[in-house]
Amino acid sequence: MPLALLALAIGAFGIGTTEFVIMGLLPEVAGDFGVSIPTAGLLVTGYALGVMFGAPLMTVLGTKISRKRMLMLLMGLFIAGNLLSAVAPSFTVMLIGRVVASLAHGAFFGIGSVVAADLVAPDKKAGAIAMMFTGLTVANVVGVPLGTLVGQTVGWRVTFAVVAALGVVGLVGIARLVPEMPRAEGVSLRHELAAFKNAQVLLAMAMTVLGFGGVFAAITYIAPMMTHVAGFADGSVTWLLVLFGLGMVGGNLVGGRYADRALMPMLYVSLGALAVVLALFTLTAHNKILAAVTIALIGALGFATVPPLQKRVLDQAHGAPTLASAVNIGAFNLGNALSAWLGGLVIAAGLGYTAPNWVGAVLAAGALLLALVSAALERRDNARGSTGAVPDAAVAGGASAERYPAVQR
Repeated sequence: MPLALLALAIGAFGIGTTEFVIMGLLPEVAGDFGVSIPTAGLLVTGYALGVMFGAPLMTVLGTKISRKRMLMLLMGLFIAGNLLSAVAPSFTVMLIGRVVASLAHGAFFGIGSVVAADLVAPDKKAGAIAMMFTGLTVANVVGVPLGTLVGQTVGWRVTFAVVAALGVVGLVGIARLVPEMPRAEGVSLRHELAAFKNAQVLLAMAMTVLGFGGVFAAITYIAPMMTHVAGFADGSVTWLLVLFGLGMVGGNLVGGRYADRALMPMLYVSLGALAVVLALFTLTAHNKILAAVTIALIGALGFATVPPLQKRVLDQAHGAPTLASAVNIGAFNLGNALSAWLGGLVIAAGLGYTAPNWVGAVLAAGALLLALVSAALERRDNARGSTGAVPDAAVAGGASAERYPAVQR
C-alpha cells in the first residue's frame, strides 16, 4: 500500500477523535459554560448536521481544484474548527467551532476514498479505502479514550488543542506524501450530479443508511442497556466502547480485504450476520460476558460493511464519483441520526432498553434486502446488455481506468 494512505489515515484518526470525544466530555463542557447537559448535547447534533450538509457543499466547492489541494484545505478547516473550540470564550463560539470542523468531515472521507482507490491497482481499491478508514476506527480505540482522559484530568480545551495538532500532522503528511493526481477530463459538477440518476448509486446509499443505522440503533443506548440490563458498573461503559472500537478495526480491515475479491457476497454475509447478532443482543444483553462479545461483533460486522459500501458507490458512480462518495459519508450520519431517533421512540414507548436492538436488526435486514435487489437489477441489466449499471470488474478495469490514468508510484 502506498505511504500516502498513512497520511489519509492520520487525518481520519483526527476527525474520528474529534467527532466522538465530545460525548465523554459533555459534563465538563457544560459545567464550564454554565449550560445544561441537553444544551451541551447540541455540540453533538451540530457536528452531525454539519457532516450531512457539509459533505456535498464542500465537495461542490472543490470541483475546480485538485483533490490533493482540496484535502489540504479540508484539513486546514478541521484545524481551524478545533482551535476555535479549544479557545472558545462562550458556548455559542464553541458550537460554531464544532460546525466548522464538521464541514471537513464528509468531504475529507468522500474525496479521500476516491484518492485512496486511485492510488492502487484495481483489485486493491476496497483495501485502500479500508486502510484510510482504519484511522477512524483506531480513533475509537485510542483517540477517544485518551482524549476523554486528558479532558477530564487536564481540561477539555487541551483535548481539542491536541486534536488540532493531529490535524497539522495530517496536513503535512498529505502535502508531502499524496501525489498530485490528474483530474478526470470532462468531469464537471453536472457530471457529478448525473451520478444520482443511477438507481444503483441510490440503492448503495440506502444500504449505507440502513446498514450502519442498525449498528447505532444499539450502540447509541449502550450505556443504559449495559448498566440497567447487563449489570455493569457505570465506569465499565468506556471499556465496552473500546471493545466495540476493536471490533470496528478488525471488521474494517476484513471488509476491505474481501470486498476486493467478492464485493456483493461480502455485503450479504456482513449485513445478514449483523441483523442476526443485533436480534440476539436482546438476549445476550442480560449476561455480562455474552454482552461484551456481542458488542465486539456488532462493531466488527458493522464496519465490515463500510469499505464495500463505499466502493460500491465509487463503482456505480464511475466517471464522476467524488460527490457521490462524499454524500455517502453523509448517509452514514443520516443512518446514525435516524436509528438513534427510532431507538429512543421504542424506549419511550416502554419496550425496555433492549428494544433498540430489534430496531437495529430490522434496519440491517432492510439493508440486506436492498443489496439483494441491487444485485438482481444488475444481473438483469447485464443480461440485457445495458450500460446503465457497470459491473465492478468493468469499472475497475475499464471505464474508471480511462478517466483516471494510473498514478506513477
